Amino acid sequence: MPTYDYKCENCGNEIEVFQSIKDAPLTKCEKCGKDTLKKMVSGGAGLIFKGSGFYLTDYKDKKTSNSSTSSAKKAETSTPAPKDSAGK
Repeated sequence: MPTYDYKCENCGNEIEVFQSIKDAPLTKCEKCGKDTLKKMVSGGAGLIFKGSGFYLTDYKDKKTSNSSTSSAKKAETSTPAPKDSAGK
């Protein structure tokens, strides 16, 4: 069930309520008893899956994978050292 945040416009009381999506929004403040309770808009939270049922690469740090591939690319594109005048 989702969590909803409410704030009373009269007394400033803030509450957090677990409600079904189908439930009507609350309007009556528990603290002052007036019908001035309003649902607040929240930013939500990111969804993270953890456990044995997911691939190891799902949350792999992109910095570490890029650094290993970039060092391999550097090795491939590096120019050979110039030869001395004797051709050695």
